[in-house]
Amino acid sequence: MGILFLVRHAQASFLEENYDKLSQVGESQARILGEYWAARRMEFDRAGVGPCVRQRDTVGIVSRAFEKAGLKFPEPVILPEFDEYQAEAVLKSGVPELLKTDESVRGLQETFQSSTDAARRATFQRLFEAVVSKWVGGQICLSGVETWADFCGRVNSGIGKVLSGDGHRERVVMFTSGGPIAVAMQRALQLSDERTLQVSWMSRNSSWSEFLYGANRFTLSAFNVHGHIDDPALLTYR
Repeated sequence: MGILFLVRHAQASFLEENYDKLSQVGESQARILGEYWAARRMEFDRAGVGPCVRQRDTVGIVSRAFEKAGLKFPEPVILPEFDEYQAEAVLKSGVPELLKTDESVRGLQETFQSSTDAARRATFQRLFEAVVSKWVGGQICLSGVETWADFCGRVNSGIGKVLSGDGHRERVVMFTSGGPIAVAMQRALQLSDERTLQVSWMSRNSSWSEFLYGANRFTLSAFNVHGHIDDPALLTYR
């Protein structure tokens, strides 16, 4: 039986012009994860990472923590299948479309635009969840934007590639995002699309989930593990 570890990237630069880079908090989260695993002498046979900067920088920091401890960490292979869904594109195209017809989205947009810095994260999340939920449910069709079904198919294709490795007792670690982790949960637990989307918002930054795999088996073993973070200020979702 093999074990697949799916790690959510550390905190990115939320609400900044360039989201796809680690924040200072994110860099700390990734370092702590690497040190935590290195102290427990975790061993992995293979490593992979999605194409995003925030994903690649997370695995880079973890790898350096292993190197500093004198331990080997596999050279990560970039797998585009483990990229996140196109959230920015969904918002950019979906919000203007929904503002024409959906009063609740209009209200959420107005609240977000008028919110202070302290409240912007919470008000953005409510707007984001409303728009993405409608995209997942097929209530809006956005030209040039990957559909939810295509996203799930892409991630499942990537999982299939990982599971087709030569060793059935391998320990494989993949650094990705909340969306692909939720799709893995859907695969393991037969979740609906709605439940899968809800799960995608639950993963903590730098947390990991574990799946056991073998012939015709893909089973959840642990979800959203974040015991390495003992400072409440470093427990983040975004």
